[in-house]
Amino acid sequence: MHASTLVGNFLVILLILSFCNFVRPDDNVHVSVKNRLGSGKNLTLHCQSKDNDLGEQIVEDGSEFGWDFSVNVWGSTLFYCDMGWVDVQDFSFVAYYFQRDYARCESQCSWLVSGEGMYGLNGESGFWEFAYNWSS
Repeated sequence: MHASTLVGNFLVILLILSFCNFVRPDDNVHVSVKNRLGSGKNLTLHCQSKDNDLGEQIVEDGSEFGWDFSVNVWGSTLFYCDMGWVDVQDFSFVAYYFQRDYARCESQCSWLVSGEGMYGLNGESGFWEFAYNWSS
């Protein structure tokens, strides 16, 4: 075997191992969706991934729904949610996408649903950031 082939194979193996160290299947993440609509408005929420359907949840005003999972080794973990209430009948959003959220909310992804829109907590800055407007 040529030295260049050995070096090339070594680099591929090193790259795979470094990626596996970056995305560990035992990295647990907690996602929560907080209902802050006010006026006693309940939120209907249905979240799922390719492999897990969390079922339809009724989240009362002032409370939250959350779940835990482990990211997959490929870095493709994705959870999305459909939700609605009296003012907005059908809205969908991505609750967790590894490529977007691994740094932003490493192990704790929090969402806040309010009358004007939806906010996501940025774990790096510690600030709630406006993420979605109901009219869009």
